[in-house]
Amino acid sequence: MRSALAAAFFCLISLAGVLAQQSPAQDGDLWWKHAVVYEVYPRSFQDSNNDGVGDIRGIERRLDYLKDLGIDAIWITPMYPSPQVDFGYDISDYRAIDPQYGSMEDFDALMKSAKAHDLRVIMDIVLNHTSDQHPWFKESRSSRTNPKRDWYIWRDGKNGGPPNNWQSWFGHSAWTLDPATGQYYYHYFYTQQPDLNWRNPEVRKAMFDIVKFWLDKGVAGFRLDAVSRLFEDPQMRDDPYLPGYNAYGDRNIQHKFTDDLPEVHDVLRDLRKLVDSYPGHPVLISEADEPTIADLSKMYGAHNDEVQLPMDFQIADVNQLSAPKFRKLFEEVENNPAHGWPEYFFSNHDQPRQWDRYGDGVHNDQIAKLMAALELLPRGTQQMYYGEEIGMRTTDPKRIEDVRDPIGRTGWPKEKGRDGERTPMQWTPEMPNAGFTAPNVKPWLPVPPSAKTINVQVESGQFESLLNFYKALLKMRHTEPALVSGDYVTLNPDDPDVFSFLRTPPNSGRSVLVALNMSSRNRTISFAASESLKTRGSKGQATHVTILKSSYPTSGTVKLDQIDIPAFGALVLGVE
Repeated sequence: MRSALAAAFFCLISLAGVLAQQSPAQDGDLWWKHAVVYEVYPRSFQDSNNDGVGDIRGIERRLDYLKDLGIDAIWITPMYPSPQVDFGYDISDYRAIDPQYGSMEDFDALMKSAKAHDLRVIMDIVLNHTSDQHPWFKESRSSRTNPKRDWYIWRDGKNGGPPNNWQSWFGHSAWTLDPATGQYYYHYFYTQQPDLNWRNPEVRKAMFDIVKFWLDKGVAGFRLDAVSRLFEDPQMRDDPYLPGYNAYGDRNIQHKFTDDLPEVHDVLRDLRKLVDSYPGHPVLISEADEPTIADLSKMYGAHNDEVQLPMDFQIADVNQLSAPKFRKLFEEVENNPAHGWPEYFFSNHDQPRQWDRYGDGVHNDQIAKLMAALELLPRGTQQMYYGEEIGMRTTDPKRIEDVRDPIGRTGWPKEKGRDGERTPMQWTPEMPNAGFTAPNVKPWLPVPPSAKTINVQVESGQFESLLNFYKALLKMRHTEPALVSGDYVTLNPDDPDVFSFLRTPPNSGRSVLVALNMSSRNRTISFAASESLKTRGSKGQATHVTILKSSYPTSGTVKLDQIDIPAFGALVLGVE
């Protein structure tokens, strides 16, 4: 009898193991579906040792702030050893921490502290290329017969020049001649960032082993940098030219043979299998600047077996307040061909801050609150960029001598680089460094004068501040069932100025209605004709409406058949 029971118990345990190994897509309560991810640019977040550069201990010091803000996970841009040509995206050692950020012991301490705060850590990993100072590339360029020669893309020149017309994303030819061996190597980005040859199985194994290394340390997933550029056309065909010239003086070009090749999806499927084999449902976030949402949806995979969260640049790059455009794009995301889970953001380390891009120069603070509601309240996973919650501005260098980002030096003055969106986090009104580093230390980038009033300390004490508006929305995201796991429905689809949507809870209960006036005029709107709202309440209509949050003063009562919303106003209602 005991043996029979033991056998039955063993079968149950085996079955549980099989079920546990099934794709997380079958799990309806994945942590990343309810998460808000906060991007930390480590150089600029918090300097703990007063050398002017942010570091790992600085991040750990600010975990209390992030938890209080309402963040669930932090994505940290590269902290690996690097010559810092591209500020960490040129990696010379994938299994270590750059000394300027701390040590591996500091990283382990950060992981432990993050866990205690119930915060997950997502690493940024660069699969497409390494630094030219990586030992692999040093071996590769040492001779044409070196065993690692084929780990990178080497080709003979053509007609006295590069092998073809491929261009670097950062200007000029994507090929650099190595005089010692007489061949050109390929780099989609800077000259110092040679592309790996992903057609070589040894490269794939080496990079997957690196992914395992960090998963074994307990990271919650990876943001995959430039992942659509892993493969190039083996026939080396020229890319088509487009009309006009770019900021670097090059002819515009379509990256037809160096971007989005089908083989990318083979790598992503294998990578997904690897992360799925680890507990805790690690997530993959892809940097995939695709031309349409339909193209973006291919990153999910034919069976939702590739990337869980492709970064949605389509919505991030609208760059104007337009209710029709946002309504159309959010509808496309909701109905994407792969039925993949949405991922939204409006700022990151590569683009000017949203406060500037969407502001009109007069109502920027009101618009910033509207953008917060647009970012945080739709169905999906939201991604914030450090400092957006306090309204940090883009502060570009005024002289070429002050530019740190190489593309700013190459393209000046048309292209001023990305320094403006990477200035240090503004913690206190104490100038000149706003609590980022000691007042007598020169930070790696200057702290903007705006930090005297735009900072965490000041805004924490202002009830109507942008920071407290973010906190209120983030709290709602975690406490309102309709926002945690509810559906998304567009309302008033023909309104030219007001973008409205409804989040309905999975079961009965309160829905959340969001109305965003994206125009510079006051508007009166009605939801009386909305079929989505007519089904609620015992008499076929909504019976109770509560103002959950607004970006402007309200009377405390509202009727769905007549709602007045001021210019650039954001209104969040509970509807029962």
